[in-house]
Parts: sequence; structure tokens; C-alpha cells
Amino acid sequence: MVINKYDITAIGEILIDMTSGDKSSQGNDTFEACPGGAPCNVLSLLAKNGHKTAFIGKVGDDMFGHMLAGIIDVIGIDGRGMVFDKNVRTTLAFVKKLPNGDRDFSFYRNPGADMMLNKDDVDFDLIASSRILHFGTLSMTSECAKEATIKAVEFAKEKGLLISFDPNLRESLWDNMDDAKEAISWGMKHCDILKISDNEVEFMTGLSDMEEGYKKIKEESSAKQVFVTLGPDGSMGCVGDEIIKVPGVKMQSVVDATGAGDTFMGCVLHFILERGLDLSAEDITTILTVANATAAKITQVKGALKVMPAIN
Repeated sequence: MVINKYDITAIGEILIDMTSGDKSSQGNDTFEACPGGAPCNVLSLLAKNGHKTAFIGKVGDDMFGHMLAGIIDVIGIDGRGMVFDKNVRTTLAFVKKLPNGDRDFSFYRNPGADMMLNKDDVDFDLIASSRILHFGTLSMTSECAKEATIKAVEFAKEKGLLISFDPNLRESLWDNMDDAKEAISWGMKHCDILKISDNEVEFMTGLSDMEEGYKKIKEESSAKQVFVTLGPDGSMGCVGDEIIKVPGVKMQSVVDATGAGDTFMGCVLHFILERGLDLSAEDITTILTVANATAAKITQVKGALKVMPAIN
């Protein structure tokens, strides 16, 4: 009998979000080095709320890579699956806040160390001793990392794990948007839990009506539970044919929206770890309400991984 040592293991990117700040005394732009990366942000929220977590990914054997390893160790994420690359630097993502509260990303990743993860780097023992494997599509933007991700997901399914998927589409990181669509489609067809944003629903279905888009996504996905995030407008879930929508929590201002979707994803997994996949309409409403409120909290601080909030 396999004993589940970890509630969730995630595979993918960990990086530095260089988040824009105030002008310096000399009038220059400033950036704060905030640890991030969607899969690890999800793990951070779960670790800070009492779950056992582990990470599989690659960083550079450099200042930022070792800084990230130290940070996840302090948070309580098991980092034995983190690999250091001596030839490629840790990925940086410069993040500039736009007037509407959204973000503009500029990635220094051509390549970045996270892209260089290969199948031989994957710690399959970590996966085998977990309840859930979580992944996204940034680890499918290079051939070797894509192979590693697919092998990890296939292995997890063979071992009976639940598969959690958040596309986390970043268009600038794809040479061809058809490849991005193919990667998202693959993830949708191999997951049990899907969190997808409104812009990703429109990208995959061509539909701007989110209820119609939700239905189409649900038809095309193997996921038993599908959640759609609508930015400040809230989120949607479903029980049977009933779509449940809960409005978002309105904030007077947004400091940094980075990590809001990851916070939502972490809340979903927190409840599923406690209650399982068979959720009632009341369960779905609770998840959406709590996840919306918790995601709103993270927009009030800069960065994500180090500052994930409590779920309440």
C-alpha cells in the first residue's frame, strides 16, 4: 500500500516576478524581486493552510535559483524535486501594472531554466506518494519540459492520483498559438479538476458568452469539476446542468493582481482535498465564495508566493 506523504505535488515553473514599484529618487523605474510561478504559488497557499506539498521544476544554479530554493523551504514546500541548471539562468518575468489593474508581462526566458526540465529530472517517487498532481501549460512551451510534464501526468494517472490543471495562458511565450491551444486541449482531456479563466475560455471556444463557453469547455474536458474565473466579476462552477455563479469581491484598488488566479486554484484544491470531488451545489457555492474573497486579498499586496493569505 502506498502511503500519501503529500497532499499535492506540482510540476512546472518557479521564477522571479520583477514587479514594478515607485520611481527612484533619480526618477528611474524600480522593480521588486518577488518569488513566483503559478504552480508554486498554488503550493504556497496550500502549505500555508496546513497541507503537505512538494514541487518539481528547474531553476538556474545562480543567485535567484538558490534564493527561490530557500524561500520554498521556509514556506514548507518540499523542494527535493527542484533541479539546478548550471548552464541556463533562472527565469525572470518583469511585471508592469496597467491602469485597469491588469498586468503586462515581459519574460526573460529564451531559454529560462524552467524550460530545461526533462523527463530524467522528474522525481516520480514524489508523484507516487501524492494525492494530487497539479500542472499548467508554461511547462509545455519547450519540447523537453513538455515531454517531462506529459510523462509526469501519465505516471500520476497510472498511480491513481487526481490531476489538477490550470492553463495559465501567457501568449507571448508561445511561438505558435495553435500549439498553445493543443497544449490546453491536452490538459483539459487529462485532468480531473480544471480551473480556467474567462479569456482562456474565449480562446478555446471562440465564445464570449461565459455560460455557453463553460458548457462547451465542460463537454470537451475530462474534468469532473470545472471552475471558470471571471476576474473582478467573480467565478462559476457547476453541479449537473446547473451553473452556479458567485460575484467577485469588489476592492477599492488593486496593488498587484499577480497570483489571484493561483490563489483561487489553491482554494479549490484545499476544499477538494477535504471534501473530495463529489460536490453539492452548496459545496460549490462555498468554494466560489471563499476562493473569490481569498483571491481578492492577494491583490492587496505585491507578489504572491511569499505572501499567500489564509483561507477563511
